[in-house]
Amino acid sequence: MPADETLVACRDAALTFGRGAQAVVAVHGANLVITTGERLAVVGPSGSGKSSLLHLLAGLEQPTSGQVIRSAALGTLGIGLVFQGDSLIPALNVLENAALPLVLAGRTETAAQEAARAALDLVGAADLAERLPEEISGGQAQRVAAARVLAQAPRLILADEPTGRLDHATGTRVLDALLTAADRTGAALVVTTHDPAVAARLTVRRSMRDGRLLAPAEMS
Repeated sequence: MPADETLVACRDAALTFGRGAQAVVAVHGANLVITTGERLAVVGPSGSGKSSLLHLLAGLEQPTSGQVIRSAALGTLGIGLVFQGDSLIPALNVLENAALPLVLAGRTETAAQEAARAALDLVGAADLAERLPEEISGGQAQRVAAARVLAQAPRLILADEPTGRLDHATGTRVLDALLTAADRTGAALVVTTHDPAVAARLTVRRSMRDGRLLAPAEMS
């Protein structure tokens, strides 16, 4: 994929839940272009629309109006989303959870688990491989969720508050892993956060307030 190629573009993309008087606008007309190698922090308080914006970028939600355009070059595993909440399958152990997207995409179980083990090691969770989700903490589950995405080697990594449930040292390691993986593959990385220290480690910062993605000039 050529340098600076557009991976995803939002053009006045809006997302509304519900109708009429009960309608809630989660994202108001966002304009955003993500290119290869991007390092973007989307900052803002809880409820500002950060997660909804990531879901639009990932294709989990379709815009109510406007457009979200994704490059055909992304392919099946081209976008990886690290969810904010619990997202592990209870019946599978940690290694199986981390390997699952690769197995579903057609990789052999051996190849999928090899990639999953390397990703778990990157986030400091290799020793959890044989445990079930109920046997690990919420913070450990967040690391496993990050490893599951990194095992895919996606071209675009979307991470929703990836350090929000972690202590400082563990959060730093997870962010290090995301940045290292993105550097190795040339992937773009978009992180939502309310932590200025996390945002400071990414090259570009954009703010969200009340569902509006602010232009850089509006952030001060």
